[in-house]
Amino acid sequence: MSVAPQSVGRRERNKQEKLDRIVAAATELFAEHGVDEVTTQQIADKADIGTGTLFLYAKTKGELLLLVQNAKYAEALEQGRADAETIQGVLDAVMAIVRPVVECNRTQIDNGRTYLREMVFGDPEEPRHSAALAIVAQAEEAIAAALSRDERVTAGDAATLAHIVSAVMFLSMATSVNIGLSVEEIVQDIRRQVDVLLPR
Repeated sequence: MSVAPQSVGRRERNKQEKLDRIVAAATELFAEHGVDEVTTQQIADKADIGTGTLFLYAKTKGELLLLVQNAKYAEALEQGRADAETIQGVLDAVMAIVRPVVECNRTQIDNGRTYLREMVFGDPEEPRHSAALAIVAQAEEAIAAALSRDERVTAGDAATLAHIVSAVMFLSMATSVNIGLSVEEIVQDIRRQVDVLLPR
């Protein structure tokens, strides 16, 4: 009876090792060349697997990008949450959450814009898209918590405002006219827009 659990364990380890190789290969190639310039064949070759095996883990390059980026965005959000905890002002706390997300998105601008497009227009039932949307929801919860520090902002208004802040942030990062802007310029643009939303 102990044979079956060992083989399942080995199979799971092999699957995880392949997934790790795929993520490492995609991360390196996407960072070096950009997602649009990389083929799935190149990723499979670098991961030392067949393309058929690759497609068992991700059906498209968009899914591969989500696979690579979701963990980075989750880390950026966690950093923003931690930073916001130490800041008193509502606007500054919101921007503490926003800044690391913008920095993450702008590490490779084309990849960042493609990630946002995949997140917004991808299949929400697909696990990697679902995970990306969960990160968005967590970001909005963190922003709502920061907004709720202002006694004039009800919980319902904080949630609505956080949704608006999220939309402003994503549009600022994704829009073509902002491609040439630095992280600081995008953060300041978002800050100006968020400031207008806050109660006076």
